[in-house]
Amino acid sequence: MEPSNPFARASDLAYGLPPFASVREEHYLPAFRVGMQQQLAEVEALAQSPEPVSVATVLDPLERSGALLSRVYRVFFNLIGSSVTDGLREIETEVNPLLAAHRDAIVMNPALFAKVAELYAQREQIADEETRRLLVRQHDDMVRAGAGLDAAGQERLRAINQELARLASTFREDLRADTNDLAVHVEDASRLDGLPPDALAAAHTAAQDRGLRGYLITLLLPSGQPALASLTDRAVREGLYRASVSRGRRDNAYDTRPTLTRQVALRAERAALLGFPSHAAYVAADQTAGDVDSVTKLLTALVGPAVQNARVEQAELTERLHADGFEGDLRPWDWAYYAELVARERFSRDSAALRPYFELGSVLRNGIFAAAGGLYGLHFVRRDDLRGYADDVDVYEAFTEAGAGLGLVLTDWYSRDAKRGGAWMSSFVSQARLTGERPVIVINLNLSRPPAGSPTLLTLDEVGTAFHEFGHVLHGLLSDVRYPRLSGTRVPRDFVEFPSQVNEMWAWQPELLRRYALHHATGEPLPSDALDSVISAQSYGQGFATVEMLGASLLDQAWHGRGADDPAITPEQVDAFERQVLASHGLDLDAVPPRYGSTYFEHIFGGDYSAGYYSYLWSEVLDADTVEWFLAQGGLDRKAGARFRDELLSRGGSVDPMAAVERVLGRAPRLEPLLERRGLLPVD
Repeated sequence: MEPSNPFARASDLAYGLPPFASVREEHYLPAFRVGMQQQLAEVEALAQSPEPVSVATVLDPLERSGALLSRVYRVFFNLIGSSVTDGLREIETEVNPLLAAHRDAIVMNPALFAKVAELYAQREQIADEETRRLLVRQHDDMVRAGAGLDAAGQERLRAINQELARLASTFREDLRADTNDLAVHVEDASRLDGLPPDALAAAHTAAQDRGLRGYLITLLLPSGQPALASLTDRAVREGLYRASVSRGRRDNAYDTRPTLTRQVALRAERAALLGFPSHAAYVAADQTAGDVDSVTKLLTALVGPAVQNARVEQAELTERLHADGFEGDLRPWDWAYYAELVARERFSRDSAALRPYFELGSVLRNGIFAAAGGLYGLHFVRRDDLRGYADDVDVYEAFTEAGAGLGLVLTDWYSRDAKRGGAWMSSFVSQARLTGERPVIVINLNLSRPPAGSPTLLTLDEVGTAFHEFGHVLHGLLSDVRYPRLSGTRVPRDFVEFPSQVNEMWAWQPELLRRYALHHATGEPLPSDALDSVISAQSYGQGFATVEMLGASLLDQAWHGRGADDPAITPEQVDAFERQVLASHGLDLDAVPPRYGSTYFEHIFGGDYSAGYYSYLWSEVLDADTVEWFLAQGGLDRKAGARFRDELLSRGGSVDPMAAVERVLGRAPRLEPLLERRGLLPVD
């Protein structure tokens, strides 16, 4: 690696912000190769060291190893998600199998495992809880990664891991390409009647960006698309919906079915090698859920009440459909449109008329940042002297109440063809006292870009998503742990969504809404009656919302509950498998598709949520109860925020997560708040 390679040394920018302006594509592969070589050498030196086994001779150097690899890895894979190029895709194809093999070489190193196992046997003698948890985590990770297998088992496991790494990147790229390819092109503006003016302008800009005439409605990751709630032309709604759910299902170069069915088979085989009946069982054993039965019990308990509520909603919306002169059943592309009409009448909520009050800058400054200030004493200053990885990525420095610098937050709000769908938080640098590093976090959304000079106006769903993802940001930003492995959001997957879901509550608190819901042109606050309607309508439509979430969660469990000896599912059988799973749980409502269909379920086939999508509902049990606790403390209360930060957000994976929740609440969490929120409690 050339000394001029920007990854060759730690960044000298604030908080170790990567020097994006200096990074070129040719820098990545040399940095990856040298980074892997360096870490393997560091691990081998540790494993062969004659020093007695201790925290200082095993855990600490293992946590410090791989600094170069970490630098290049975080930059590369963040850009793979947000600003991919053909060159980066080629590098990913080459490097993913190498990284899988590299990880296996470390976790299956027999000398290293012997030292970790020896220290693990002495774990009760370690007084510090964080260090003890790290040791247990490291030992369990190695066992779950095949350290105890014989040579033949390890060889097969390595091959599986490398193939799975290739398949995940293939799925992501094919889905991104098909999502771009299936954007709905409309030349006649009259066919987009009902679309809010800013959304219409964004569609026009999207068409221009691709050299097309007219308008282009780009697709977001879930089955439902925002425009379905406002488009009056039923045929356009149908076309948009069908484009959304057909992603990855077409017999073309972007067909994801061969990729996902191969992943399912390989994951089942890997689970069997490691002694588990299924991949779902393998995943659950390492989560707060503990086992598949606990996951299934929660999900299936919600099905009956959720379906009952959805059918009541469906009957009401079908009446509206018929009143408009249409015959037959309510279709999936009708639901959001008529639900919006009902909400407008019942709650006087006009989502399109509300958009001018939810301008991105105000939502961020007067809402998201203000909530973090009210709870945790944080304030944020834009750093125009620091550059993000794209022109529209802004950099903010976070400060504590005492004025001490805490870390950086990069904001990447807009959709682009080179960006994957969805919304997420990630990090370029993780906080750890061992390494002296402080956090550099990035938040990603996929908002439609308005024309130059026009404001970015958010839907209510987009407001909630922004608050949600910033909850993840706070989890990483407020981390205060010793070890990188336990930093920030590095907690069990079925717990990681909990803090972010709690943060959504602040979007809809009246005291905060009055501060950030300001008309972008006049500065007038949202009228009190409209504010009341926004709040009162939050509980509307929970039948649909719960059913679509359960559909996706149970699909995930069904795919990954299969054993290695079960008959393989062919690509041609994917659609039939989906229908059978939904029907078996009573979720086969034609008008309510799963939130994600298998062929565009990036969480589980392109990301790290396989057998873990249940986490959102699992975490919501804790979230709903914690929201009630915060409200009982007085809402945006600094004392309550300090307790939540000190007992939970700052602790990352250094403490037992469920114990941390109990310390916040002062008791064990309850299920009833979730049932009440989602309208699933029985009515007398």
